Amino acid sequence: MKRLAVSPMITPEYSEWWVKRINDNVPGPKLEKKIEQMEEEKMNLKLDVDVQKLEAGKLRKGKNKAEEELDSLKTDYKKLRLSMRTVGLGKTSEQWCEEIREERNKADRWERKFQESN
Repeated sequence: MKRLAVSPMITPEYSEWWVKRINDNVPGPKLEKKIEQMEEEKMNLKLDVDVQKLEAGKLRKGKNKAEEELDSLKTDYKKLRLSMRTVGLGKTSEQWCEEIREERNKADRWERKFQESN
């Protein structure tokens, strides 16, 4: 006659595993916990990858928007410079000095003509 002695060392998880096992193919309770932990980690990694993809997409959109705004600013700057040159506001100080000299010379010539005619 064989006796089955249940010692206090047997855990409930072990007892549950012993009942579930079929042809000794069921992993032990520790291994089951390890598998569950690994599956949880796998799910967390998938979520992390999804979050990273979303963040990368947001960064890409932000970069594209910034580049569009920069291009728009460059275009506006070029238009402004062109209109300043057309109006004459884009002259250097030397160019202004030269224009003032020319205008003074013209004024002097007119003054002399006026004095000669009197």
